[in-house]
Amino acid sequence: MDKEKTCCFTGHRPDKLPWGFDESDPRCVRLKRSIAQAVEDACAAGCRRFISGMARGCDLYFAEAVLELQRAEREIALECARPCETQADGWPEEEQARYWSILDRCSFETMVQHNYDRFCMMRRNRYMVDHSGRIIAVYNGVPQGGTFQTLTYALKKGLETRILDLEDFCQ
Repeated sequence: MDKEKTCCFTGHRPDKLPWGFDESDPRCVRLKRSIAQAVEDACAAGCRRFISGMARGCDLYFAEAVLELQRAEREIALECARPCETQADGWPEEEQARYWSILDRCSFETMVQHNYDRFCMMRRNRYMVDHSGRIIAVYNGVPQGGTFQTLTYALKKGLETRILDLEDFCQ
């Protein structure tokens, strides 16, 4: 698949979201709408493949937005890039069910490596950026963590970038 027609995503996990795990919070609902709009905009710009790293929080919101758009735009594909086989093993049962449901519905998945090590998330993030021409990011502006590192790497690689500033959803 053409990199220029591929869009990856990076964003925060629930512990860095002001609403945590409460997805019924109006701020979270607004963020999910903005993610869905960013996905639609990327599709309108020619993206046909979308890559999610499948982490809890924003990655799953993104994957679900792509799957929803796929119902109308059948030619788009969701790739789930898993950092390792055990990614969701320690998650609560409900979150694991959500994770496996997304994997069951995705177009294909990529296992970056089989076993967990402390660098597998970084390798997954680099895989996504290296195979994309565009990135959507939900970012809180803090210069540390995986979202910051992925966004920095994407900017260095010259990806077209759309940042959804988390502060815009905290009003």
